[in-house]
Amino acid sequence: MKHELRVKYYARYTDDFVIVSENPEYLKSLIPKISGFLHARLALYLHPNKVFIRKYRQGIDFLGYVVIPNHIAVRTKTKRRIFRKFRAKVAGFRTETITKASLLGSLNSYLGVLSHADALELAEELKNSFWFWMKE
Repeated sequence: MKHELRVKYYARYTDDFVIVSENPEYLKSLIPKISGFLHARLALYLHPNKVFIRKYRQGIDFLGYVVIPNHIAVRTKTKRRIFRKFRAKVAGFRTETITKASLLGSLNSYLGVLSHADALELAEELKNSFWFWMKE
């Protein structure tokens, strides 16, 4: 990306990446080059339903977050998954299939995910739900 294609604004985490540019034609021109490299060198393919060219103000969906100018939000699907899985962990704790340490570790892990976004209220909601679910 940096050396051959000279992409200026690029971020990657494992097999996910994002390229930011003001020129949509430039972005479109990169797709076949990236696809060719991935196929020839790594035997990988771009997922046809996961390649997007969007306006920055619409937000960039990346790693469970939506990044928009001056704000990082947790993706709605990610929020739902966190609450669903954590409620299941609380149920597991009640039936003694998981330990208190494991439950608290999960809570801290989810709070860590939320800490990377502007999600203070959501983190408080998760903590309050924890205490509520523990009393049910």
